[in-house]
Amino acid sequence: MRHVRRRGRYVRVADPRWVAPLDGAHSAQHGGRWNAPGSFPIVYLTRGVPGARAFIRRKFADRPYGPELLAADEAPVLIETEIADESYVDVVTDAGCAAAGLPKRYPRDDAGGAIPWTRCQPIGRRAWEAGERGIACRSALGAAAGEELAWFQREGRAPLPLLSRRAFDEWYW
Repeated sequence: MRHVRRRGRYVRVADPRWVAPLDGAHSAQHGGRWNAPGSFPIVYLTRGVPGARAFIRRKFADRPYGPELLAADEAPVLIETEIADESYVDVVTDAGCAAAGLPKRYPRDDAGGAIPWTRCQPIGRRAWEAGERGIACRSALGAAAGEELAWFQREGRAPLPLLSRRAFDEWYW
C-alpha cells in the first residue's frame, strides 16, 4: 500500500447524546466503510465542514423530512479535532487507490457504480493487521465533500483531542 501524510483539523458529525464522540467503539460494533461489524475501532473523520454537510444531506436523502425539522437537542453536533502529522494508507491518489486494490475512479467502479463497503472492509482489515494508523481517502459522498480519514483507534495510541463541539445551527446552515 502507498502512503500519504496528513495532519491538522478534522471534524466528525456526532449524535448530541454521545458522551465520547471521538471513540471508535460504535464503528467496532456496527462497522463502517473500512471495518466490518464486530471488528476494530475506527473514528471516521472528514477534512472540513463541506464533508460534514454532505454527510447530513446523504443521511436525510431518503427521509420524508429534512434536518431543519430536528429539535435543537436532537440535531447532529460537529466535533472538531486535530491529528498529528502522520502517515496513512493512501486512497486519495490514483496510484494509492490502485495499490490498495481499488479502481483509480474510487469511490466509483469502472462502470460508474458506487464501491460497496464490503469491498473496502478487507482493505481496512489488511491495513489494521499491518499496524497502519488509518486510511486517508476520497469521500464516498463525492468530490465536493472533500477527503475523509479513517483514524484507527489502537491500544496505547493517544486519543484524539476534542477541540470544539458546535451545535447544528452553528455549522450546518
